[in-house]
Amino acid sequence: MTPESPYAARPWQKHYDYWVRSNLSYPGRPLADILSITAVERPDRPATQFLGAQLTYLDLKRRADALAASLARIGIVKGDRVAVMLPNCPQYIFSAFAVLRLGAIVVNINPSYTARELLTVAKDSGARLIITLDALAPLVEAVRAQTSIEQLIVTSLAEYSAAAAAPPVLAGSLTLADLLAPAKPSDIPRVAIDPEDLAVLQYTGGTTGTPKGAMLTHRNIWANVVQTESWTNPSYAINGNERYLVVIPYFHIYAFSVCMMVGLRIGALQIIHPKYDPDQVLASIRDFRPTYFPAVPTVFVSLLTHPNVGEYGLERVRLFNSGGAPCPIEVMEEFERRTGRPLNEGYGLSETSPVTHSTPQLARRKMGTIGLPFPDTDVKIVDVETGARELPVGEAGELCVCGPQVMKGYWNKPDETADALRKHADGRIWFHTGDVARMDDEGFTSIVQRKKDMIIVDGYNVYPSEVESVLYTHQAVRLAAVIGIPDAYHGEVVKACIALKPDTTASADELLAHCRESLTEYKLPHTIEIRETLPMSAVGKILYRVLREEHAAATAATHS
Repeated sequence: MTPESPYAARPWQKHYDYWVRSNLSYPGRPLADILSITAVERPDRPATQFLGAQLTYLDLKRRADALAASLARIGIVKGDRVAVMLPNCPQYIFSAFAVLRLGAIVVNINPSYTARELLTVAKDSGARLIITLDALAPLVEAVRAQTSIEQLIVTSLAEYSAAAAAPPVLAGSLTLADLLAPAKPSDIPRVAIDPEDLAVLQYTGGTTGTPKGAMLTHRNIWANVVQTESWTNPSYAINGNERYLVVIPYFHIYAFSVCMMVGLRIGALQIIHPKYDPDQVLASIRDFRPTYFPAVPTVFVSLLTHPNVGEYGLERVRLFNSGGAPCPIEVMEEFERRTGRPLNEGYGLSETSPVTHSTPQLARRKMGTIGLPFPDTDVKIVDVETGARELPVGEAGELCVCGPQVMKGYWNKPDETADALRKHADGRIWFHTGDVARMDDEGFTSIVQRKKDMIIVDGYNVYPSEVESVLYTHQAVRLAAVIGIPDAYHGEVVKACIALKPDTTASADELLAHCRESLTEYKLPHTIEIRETLPMSAVGKILYRVLREEHAAATAATHS
């Protein structure tokens, strides 16, 4: 920002909670030190609660060290990419830290991916090794020959449950349990890690739907951990006995940073759920009394509609955070009415490690906004057309962010990196989010719409062109257009509008089954509309705007 910029005064800082400092100090240390430090300070403190069993911080550290030593023996070195394709479980935590300890790079992969989706990320990242569940081994083997994956390591959820089941045995695979023999310090290579070295490849999509690996450094994630920690009311700490309820998946950057990294940094107990089940989550609230519960809006919607929600003590949770997708104001108001606790909202992206904005916890909040920029985070609004002209406060334009949590770029994608990270007149590099927003004179920011045609389902990004490309592989499909439509539970869902080829037939159910072969559940069309034709422009482009308007009009007519 230039001195005359309307955003240079950082008006948002005046509205921070009283304990939040405008400028912070960030450790120039490897990210793996987060676990190491807490394990020294609180070795016997319970770190994880998972399916009836606990691990302490020392337990986690010993497993991370043992696995790091084994990975080094296998040949993993600094800069190698290691894919971690696990649901929420203790193994995810110590696997990620083992990789980080060696200076290797964690590649987060959604375990619900289809073979096609896994292949895309595995090939692009160049991952040499993958850690996953035994049940997913056949999926990995189906694509392995087309990738750089040299070794498969498997585990099972039951290994770390109260049942303590025996580890799986699969021909051609290593078991995680076999790699956890106690390690001596000399077994782990001493690796010089610079704060600017890559720590994580966090895959996200683009306007084309092609996955892009956001390159997050040790410094990026450390910065966001410190920023998030500084934002939290210090009075919420209960004598060092913080308890995090973890239902969002660690492979999502929201949980990776805000739950796992921040939780480990402050010595919290992480109450881990491998998947979201409202009855089990409510039971955890009753039995373990978590102090902090971050989730996506659909989780809070489902809890509000649970018939017995009032019996589980939600009011005892000190802090609720909603992120990953916009939360309807009605949900926030109802949640506060039912629990007596505010539902705080934030905003972030994979490219920003992830948080850039959050709601003040005690100071004045403005519902319908994403809150205020984090400390050391500059934001401004620029014109959508060129991205170069700053707009006056109050006008809608593209949201740009500059701060220590902003990624280094996209893996192996220089053109996309140059488009997203641009040098402005002030000489600094700004990240262009692709979201249209406006800021008021106090610094509160509202998202108006997404510049990209991305659809957000339960906090997950769905890219229309990816769904369309699958639909176009069906022999009867002539034209396919995918849009996002509002949904009270999921926030948005996918709607596919289809025009068939002459003299062909296909039902909506048949097309859905076709999609199911190549797309994970949240990407599947919720509605498939088969039409004679699709609205087209004079140059033959499908008019997505018209499809959205038609859907909105039809919805309004049914409710009038």
